[in-house]
Amino acid sequence: MTTISRRTVLQGMGVSALATALSGLPVLAQDRTAIRIGYAISKTGPNAAGAGISTTPNYLLWVDDVNKAGGITLSKLGVTLPIEVTEYDDRSTAEETVRAIERLATQDNVDLILPTWGTGANLASGPTFDRFGYPQLAGTAVTDMAPDLVKRWKHSFWMLGGGHDYAEALVALLVKQRDAGTINNKVAIASVADGFGIDLSKAATPAFTEAGFELVYDKTYPLGTSDFAPVISEVAGLGVDTFVAFSYPPDTFALTQQSVVANFSPKVFYLGVGTAFPIYPGIAGPNHNGVMGIGGIDPDSEALAAYFERHTALNGQAPDNWASAVTYASLEILAQAIERVGDIDREAISAEISSGEFDTIIGKVKLVDNQLRSLWTVGQWQDGKFVGLAHTERAGAREPVVPKPAWVPAA
Repeated sequence: MTTISRRTVLQGMGVSALATALSGLPVLAQDRTAIRIGYAISKTGPNAAGAGISTTPNYLLWVDDVNKAGGITLSKLGVTLPIEVTEYDDRSTAEETVRAIERLATQDNVDLILPTWGTGANLASGPTFDRFGYPQLAGTAVTDMAPDLVKRWKHSFWMLGGGHDYAEALVALLVKQRDAGTINNKVAIASVADGFGIDLSKAATPAFTEAGFELVYDKTYPLGTSDFAPVISEVAGLGVDTFVAFSYPPDTFALTQQSVVANFSPKVFYLGVGTAFPIYPGIAGPNHNGVMGIGGIDPDSEALAAYFERHTALNGQAPDNWASAVTYASLEILAQAIERVGDIDREAISAEISSGEFDTIIGKVKLVDNQLRSLWTVGQWQDGKFVGLAHTERAGAREPVVPKPAWVPAA
């Protein structure tokens, strides 16, 4: 078979003809040695802990899984190619995330770009993904703006739902506990003053009020707060059975440890991002049992068990019990969409992600208006596993344990 290089095809053309040819000529198989994937992720800064558990390990695992399987098939080019990665540290700033994405698109000329970690950074980088036509599969962003964003940014896909999904599910669970006489009617909410906390608290406050709960405390705290003693001291004197914190990982860990020290042990202790992390039991010690938080998994899923095993073997740590599996599933969706399209045609890939049905570790997935709508919403640590609770939409849910066990005093 005769092969013709791109250089040979273009030789001798005039300037205008050359420009036309460059814009329309498909990438030939011999011009490619890999599918080039880029991403900017928080390697340093306050977001590094979350990114280092929920996002980066899943990117590494996906690349390893794909390459060990031989790569991704581009049928229109007649090749199967491995993934090649370009990675930047966004230093936990939205500005650096946007700059890095622009660099990946315009200087590195990568084929596809994976999103960063966190709600705020994904919202900030959405316009850049869309401007350059890259599909944005946001696996770690919770926002009620998703239905409007997908109309504005047709290449964006939102995999973790909105604040109302989690807030309303939590309230529904607590209504059952209150009506059964297990908890009283008083609720305290503390939320981090960032995109995630704002979105969740904005949804939770009216949901609790409409359900007839008495919100005796509902305040935000600055991002980066480490001393929660004033919050705990104030809430402890209000007689609440339910404490809810829409927190980020450092806050989640500090709130747990400082509540134990203060012996603030309400019947329902619910925290945000980080509760589902595999390191949480090590941070909380025996006090992790009974703690509720955002997310959850089906611990009986064979596909998830196999994923957990591969993830742990490659990364030396288990995935989290919420966004990790969703993030990995989003990458499975991306790979399947590429193979169905058969080429690196970003418009066609985005269209396939939007309309197709995919086999993933979390089951069959078909997005609704570019959003994953079958969600785990509330989880709880039970017998060493962070399980999804009974009122969620997914199979394999558990009943909540309320009240949670009393704290074991810190040694």
